[in-house]
Amino acid sequence: MTSPVELVRRSLAAESGRVFDERVETQATYLRERLAAGDLETEDFAIGLEMEVYAVSTDGSAPRLRKVPDAVYGASERVSKELGLHNAEVNTEPVALRPSGFESQRIGIETALEAAGDALGTDAGFALDAMWTVPTEGGSEPYLSAHEIQDGVTLARNMRADPRYYAIDNEVLRLVDGTVPLAVPGTSRTFPTILFESLATSMQPHLQIPDIETVPSYFNAAIRTLGPLLALAANSPFLPPDLYEDVADPTALVTETPHELRVPVFEQSVNYTGDPKVRVPADIERTADVIEQIAVDDRYAPFLSEWLDDESEAGTEAFADAFPEFEHKRGTYWRWVRAVIGGDPVPDAGDERSIRIEYRPLPTQPTVRDVIGLQALTAGLLRGLVASEHPIAELPAEAARESFYAAVDDGPDADLDWIRVDGTRTSDAEEIFGEVFEYARRGLREQGFTDGRIDELLGPIEARWEERTTPSQWKKDRVREHLDDGDDLATAIHTMQREYVTRSRDTETFAEWR
Repeated sequence: MTSPVELVRRSLAAESGRVFDERVETQATYLRERLAAGDLETEDFAIGLEMEVYAVSTDGSAPRLRKVPDAVYGASERVSKELGLHNAEVNTEPVALRPSGFESQRIGIETALEAAGDALGTDAGFALDAMWTVPTEGGSEPYLSAHEIQDGVTLARNMRADPRYYAIDNEVLRLVDGTVPLAVPGTSRTFPTILFESLATSMQPHLQIPDIETVPSYFNAAIRTLGPLLALAANSPFLPPDLYEDVADPTALVTETPHELRVPVFEQSVNYTGDPKVRVPADIERTADVIEQIAVDDRYAPFLSEWLDDESEAGTEAFADAFPEFEHKRGTYWRWVRAVIGGDPVPDAGDERSIRIEYRPLPTQPTVRDVIGLQALTAGLLRGLVASEHPIAELPAEAARESFYAAVDDGPDADLDWIRVDGTRTSDAEEIFGEVFEYARRGLREQGFTDGRIDELLGPIEARWEERTTPSQWKKDRVREHLDDGDDLATAIHTMQREYVTRSRDTETFAEWR
């Protein structure tokens, strides 16, 4: 078995990059041919979800970060490893976008979390949250910075021992001359690895598109919805307080910190090529553009398929096995919306030859029902906008990008841009969110959902708009209250986090938090 250090060294070698590029282009040509032949058409829309969580202690004190033992990943086939030793990812089984679909998604998440939680132990649990703030006993900076160097290769001690993660880390370190900067309100510091990316956790809904000719319509509509949906979902305003540096005015920090700190943390951890890897993508004109976007993207930590053990079952060959280098490059194409070719077969909705939209900007939500509500809002809105031929794609791309980053900064109070159904432009929040929920309902009705079921799914998220609040706003309000009561910043954040984890476990939806 080849050592991780040797694999990283191979990944960073110039000759490996040349071979990788040649294979990506060959495999991209194969996918262009499959697309032109109609092989990626499917029977129906389908949904799926990835959701990242982190482990914490549950002994009654502040929910301190915990590492996840390997036994957890054997407890459920739907729970997999992530970047940090404290992380796990829940992957739902994709299902057709039909009335029973979201119930299947909910049961899948809850079953996977229960099995993984049992394996985690009685004194620990998983937090459904978007950024941890209570570190391990040794503190945040030592945990995130711990590393060793072997034969010139940096190995972060609290990163999963996956050579592909190590290769990405060392690619970044090569680009930044050895230290990775992080500058957000309250701190400006550097780290010796990219592991600070593992501060953040997210959820990524997937929507499979059956008619490949309509993929551009869905892709471009998804870009225009980034701002409004993130404004409703925001959930990560604070770092662990021991990462802040001499904050003279903690109350001012609460005001200034972005509602979605997760976004600049991710972007600053890896955005060091000529064209930033993490950003809002460009529009596409043809479905084939989703292949071109990846094929021409800056290469990052390339891996050749023969370097790794074959993980597929003996005697089986999946569609994606025909394009492993292309798929690896897609894995480092970290746009906030991206297309994925291939996947698991979906009963009554198609086989593994498919195209789906992966919607990436959303943070993990406080409860499973909130997660499902946001998944339903995303899928329903995209379906409804395209089915109704809504002119949302006429919103200029730069305005969509600015709306996204406004939501990052200001959450539910963000200044957003939208195109009304009559083709005129608006920044009126009442009109924007009125259409967001109207067309999400329209999309779900197109797939056979009753109004009652739609109310059940979207109600918890719609309540956020009615109350003008989000989990991030709740966190800011709680920390501000604790500061007003005389707590220092660290105590205020840790107290808020304990309250958050408790409510997350004791309630069905964030809408119940008052």
